[in-house]
Amino acid sequence: MKTFLTIDDATFKGKRVLVRVDFNVPLDGDRVRDDTRIRESVPTIRKLVKDGARVILVSHLGRPGGKRDLAQSLRPVAQRLTQLLNLPVAFAEDCVGPSAEAAAKKLRDGQVVLLENVRFFKEEEANDAGFARELADLADAYVNDAFGTAHRAHASTHGVAQFLPAYAGYLMRKELDALGGALERPQRPFVSVLGGSKISGKIDVIRNLLPRVDAILIGGAMAFTFSKAKGGRTGDSLVEAEKVDLARDLLGEAREGKVELLLPVDVVISQNIKGGPTRVVPFGEVPDGWKGVDVGPKTVALFGERIARAKTVLVNGPLGIFEVPDFAKGTCGVFEALSDCDGTTVVGGGDSAAAIQQCGFAEKVTHVSTGGGASLEFLEGKTLPGVAALQTYAQTLAR
Repeated sequence: MKTFLTIDDATFKGKRVLVRVDFNVPLDGDRVRDDTRIRESVPTIRKLVKDGARVILVSHLGRPGGKRDLAQSLRPVAQRLTQLLNLPVAFAEDCVGPSAEAAAKKLRDGQVVLLENVRFFKEEEANDAGFARELADLADAYVNDAFGTAHRAHASTHGVAQFLPAYAGYLMRKELDALGGALERPQRPFVSVLGGSKISGKIDVIRNLLPRVDAILIGGAMAFTFSKAKGGRTGDSLVEAEKVDLARDLLGEAREGKVELLLPVDVVISQNIKGGPTRVVPFGEVPDGWKGVDVGPKTVALFGERIARAKTVLVNGPLGIFEVPDFAKGTCGVFEALSDCDGTTVVGGGDSAAAIQQCGFAEKVTHVSTGGGASLEFLEGKTLPGVAALQTYAQTLAR
């Protein structure tokens, strides 16, 4: 990966710094229900405050569709951030225009303001150059600490970097080091655990991983498309009929590349995906009227053995319907094995992060990503626009 500058590479005292953070957090009315993403950006904010920067935070929340929706206001986030930083965080009623400009000018060294939801403007997602310029005019420098939105070419994640000196925050650096290190500099054996509902969402990930890993362990509903490709009985389990040939091709590519592509050996089945009585049957022997909802205990033991021997493990996607307690035991069992692994253990964002947090093992692995779509696209080998913008600025300075 090409290099970029971080906040350790510049002096920000007395400068207004526009910091793109990912404060897209769940709210219960005016209360933040889960502050994980806020806490992850605290080290970057504290560093800038300590250095005497005038910190202007910009983020989105939800999908207001370019319209002002106070149910998706960031005001509750400013209140929670005040508690986490133990210093006042001002709140601007808008992200551009007179109120934002006044809030930015009012700042003194070491002070912080959070702008209102940037997605209240349709120009944000359109990456409108004029809107990006308005954001840039609030500050003297730009810091991107929002890995979770780095796969979006929006005004606040990409466009603004065209007008200001651009740096990565600590969270952005941590995410890229963890995911990039696993992909580009893994200690071996390198094992990937892939789950989720559809193989179609993981095709590019599998193809990008096949030349890099020693083994891929497949779980989740997408395992049943592989089962169908091998002639197994899948009952009423989720199968992408149009992807069966693709699954067969991927099995062949793994054999040719001498990569172990390991499927479950047993599965937990139920007649109701919302909960209820379950049975454990061999993989490939799901009876009609039943659906696969989790990996079984023999699979947990098998996957656990491969994970225990690994020096690098990369996980993306849950192995069952983890949201239902009756169907979470397999996913949690694999995450427990991950927590016991002595190697580097990296978990993708989105459902993967939610699952390992629910299972109680998030603090026992090397890294849990804050970015769902961003981590997925990174694992697919795609260029993330938010990262590319930082790299472009660094390359400009190097010329």
